Amino acid sequence: MDETSNAVTPPRTRAVRPRHAASLVVVREGPSGAEVLMGLRGARHRFMPNRLVFPGGAVDRADYRARIASPLREHVLGHLTRAATPRLALALAVAAARELEEETGLSLGAPPRLEPLDFLCRAVTPPGLPIRFNARFFVVDANDVAGTLGGSGELEELRFFALEEALALNLALATRFVLDQLQVWLAMSEAERQTRPHTALLEKLAIVTE
Repeated sequence: MDETSNAVTPPRTRAVRPRHAASLVVVREGPSGAEVLMGLRGARHRFMPNRLVFPGGAVDRADYRARIASPLREHVLGHLTRAATPRLALALAVAAARELEEETGLSLGAPPRLEPLDFLCRAVTPPGLPIRFNARFFVVDANDVAGTLGGSGELEELRFFALEEALALNLALATRFVLDQLQVWLAMSEAERQTRPHTALLEKLAIVTE
């Protein structure tokens, strides 16, 4: 008799498909250089608790049907549609604007203006984790948003962090990746931003271009 016939076979776990998500990096010029809006996720959050993050979240069904005041610029749509349909690309931008208002009280308008947004980078949560996101990160100048900083309370310690201050903290890998990409973006001229041939993708803990 085969001695292995009575061995218990571990159950197969179904691979978790990453949900589409979007975050918005709001940047401004501070006394000592660039500053970025971030907040701390509470300890009760299932995904990245007690971590400093950017305003953002998963795409909702309503984001696909939402009205907009102005469309994405052509080069932004071009970057997004390398890994998304045009319909999803628009929903991602709407989700970024919606999450910004919900979590921070700052707004791109109602309906939102998407024209000020630029695309920064994309990050996919590594396989094997119970919660995964295929997250797109947009960037916008603080001068293009309105409102009083406050939000729903979902993000604690919500404020503008000097870029060097944020980079000195214990950040999640994806957050540090986004800040690194922000530094590259800030060093570009507007013409260079609009003609970038590639953007960065963090996937399976490796950085590639797309």
